[in-house]
Amino acid sequence: MKVSKAKSIAAEWVLQNTSKEKWFMGAYFSGSTVVMSEDADMSPYSDVDVVVVTSQEEIPLKLGKFVYKNVLLEVTYLSWDLFAAVEEVLTSYHLAGSFRVNTIIADPTGHFHKLYAEVVKQFAKREWVTKRCENARSKIENGLRGFDQSAPFHDQVTSWVFPAGITTHVILVAALKNPTVRLRYLAARKVLMEYGFTDVYTELLELLGCARLTPQQVEGHLDQLAQTFDLTAAVSKTPFFFSSDITPSARPIVIDGSRHLIRTGYHRETIFWIIATFARCHKILAADAPPSLQREQTPAFEALLADIGITSTSDLIRRGNDVNQFLPKLWKTTERIIAANKSVF
Repeated sequence: MKVSKAKSIAAEWVLQNTSKEKWFMGAYFSGSTVVMSEDADMSPYSDVDVVVVTSQEEIPLKLGKFVYKNVLLEVTYLSWDLFAAVEEVLTSYHLAGSFRVNTIIADPTGHFHKLYAEVVKQFAKREWVTKRCENARSKIENGLRGFDQSAPFHDQVTSWVFPAGITTHVILVAALKNPTVRLRYLAARKVLMEYGFTDVYTELLELLGCARLTPQQVEGHLDQLAQTFDLTAAVSKTPFFFSSDITPSARPIVIDGSRHLIRTGYHRETIFWIIATFARCHKILAADAPPSLQREQTPAFEALLADIGITSTSDLIRRGNDVNQFLPKLWKTTERIIAANKSVF
């Protein structure tokens, strides 16, 4: 299916399911389809990301991933307040990229078209590019600062791996690229190679602990994740913000997409999402499964972590400190990319 067709179906879902609600303030596309050609084929390992903007004080839990007319959608709700000022949008590395082109699905107040007109003019200004990079760097620092040693180990892993992974987003934002989620390391690799920072990419892999893993090791861990994933999807009941990522509908992205990366030579680039998904599965298992089921799946998770050098809370603390110590070099690299980027003015 072409991107244009998939987006048309996504827009149809919005108009039929949310646009008549009193709280509906608009909707737009985000994620990978923002920068894809309308004539391109949708990858079987991708979804169409849609943001629905609401005036409700209490933001609903995101709908997440689901299939609508053979298209995998991922729907997220965001507050209208986030879009009040163009300066706030230009500073947010998660929001600004969706308005560098016209991604608007519905705009009953006309506000999003005005926002788009301003963002598209200023998106590549050095001032705003730098502020968005600072925004991403702050998320790393705040995430690591919030590490809770008393939390369950799977939550500790999540609290380390996501801030560590945002290092790639700082690089991508500097290069005016989409700060993708699952493919962040692959995307950062392309940028760093293009700008001549191969050594920095190696350090990013070292921080994650996967620089020396073999394809065979990674695929073995993916096989174990697939088993845990399927068992988890079968018992999942508690609503977490990521719950829809652990469902049969999401399996082609998580499992098949990771296997495709491994077999095309990018095994190390799959590790981030394998770790994150394993940890999320264990959070669901802890909430919804008999204790025996989680215990049965724990050795596979522990084996993955051991292969990247993590066996304890103290290892996670040390690895978090390693990320913090890397930030000055990351920032120097970021500044050099911004300076060398001919699209930044």
